[in-house]
Formats: sequence, structure tokens, C-alpha cells
Amino acid sequence: MGRELTLGNPPISVALRRSARARQLSLRVSRLDGKVSLTMPPRASEREALAFLHSREDWLRGHLSKVAGAVPVIEGASIPFRGAPLQVICGDVKRPHLGDDALILPRSTKAVGAKVQAILKLHARDVLADRSDHYAVAVGRSYTKLSLRDTRSRWGSCSSQGVLMYSWRLIMAPPDVLDYVAAHEVAHLVEMNHSTAFWDVVAGLMPDYKVHRKWLRDHGSDLHRIQFA
Repeated sequence: MGRELTLGNPPISVALRRSARARQLSLRVSRLDGKVSLTMPPRASEREALAFLHSREDWLRGHLSKVAGAVPVIEGASIPFRGAPLQVICGDVKRPHLGDDALILPRSTKAVGAKVQAILKLHARDVLADRSDHYAVAVGRSYTKLSLRDTRSRWGSCSSQGVLMYSWRLIMAPPDVLDYVAAHEVAHLVEMNHSTAFWDVVAGLMPDYKVHRKWLRDHGSDLHRIQFA
């Protein structure tokens, strides 16, 4: 629909979306970035939508107050890397240097967040390729391609053509959590579903996978709040 309504003061922007499957007005607040969307049945009017929003304004403002804001990556910021804090520093170096607890960038670096993101992506590709290769050997299958994206709805996927896709933000999670996602997607090379047989394959690769799956459910949204640009 591409329309937005503004509610109250201070103003709240609400994206309007029509859905042929919607039977009633429904309001959603993203826990990742606090964006508000209102899904409307095909025949609902904007007047109805605005009246609905006014009736839910107190609830909406209360909900928004609980959503953590974005965390910008700037000089001096601390971000997670492989599950541990990593401070972003600009210093007297000619090229980026990644240490145990700090990422040092040249003082002349512009767009610090974008530079840090590029470095994390490089490490994510190397680590995810290594772990995918490891688990692929374990199940006796091979994948055709590996790609990285910044997806919010899933941490990884495996296509019927054997293409593995991962969120590069996994490099910020603890190593065992990244390993779990790699094991999960490689397991789809054996079982293209989420049946009992599939989870048996995952358990064979990582017996304690449920612990790491829970970590993603509990803390995954924190990784998405980190803003690099």
C-alpha cells in the first residue's frame, strides 16, 4: 500500500498494509527496531484505520517504550564479536587491526560503521564456510553455494538446489550459536523439512543444539539492533 499515518504527539509513524487474507485490523510493533505497521482487510478505509489507532494509542505508546533503541556503531562503541565485547577504536594504524578485545581502524576512516560491517562480513564468510564444510563432510553431502545477507526473519536457509544462506550478523553471536545455525542448514541437505528425522540429523551433529537455539530466540534481536550505517 505504501501509505503511512501519523498518530498523536509526539508523532508515531504507522505503515499501512493491505492484505487479502486479513479479516480484521491488526497492529504490530517490531521488537527489532520499533517500527509500527497496521494490517488492513481489503475493504477497510483509512478512516477506520485511524479510529482503530486512536483506540490503541495508550497500548501502542506503552509497547514502544519497552522496545530498546538502535545501537549505532561509532568510534568508541562496543559491539559483540564471536560472543565477546569488541571495542571500536581509531588509532595510529595504516590498516584495520583486529585484536582480542578491540578493532583498531586508521584515524582517517570515514563511515566507521560501514567499515566495521565490511570487516565483520569477511570474518563471517570465512567462519561460516569453514563450519558448513565441516558439517557437510559429517553428513556426507555437499552444498553448491554459500551467500550472506542481512535477513531479519531467519538466520539461515538451505534451498533445494543446495544453496546455503546465512545472516552475516551470526559472527557477533557466540561461536557455538553460529555452529548451530550452520549445522541446522547443512542438515537440510539431508532432510528438506523440519520433521523428526531432520531434528535427529541436527542432534547427531550437535547434541546440545537446543541450548543454542534458545540463545537465538532470547538474544537474537539484540544483534539486529546494532546499526552500522
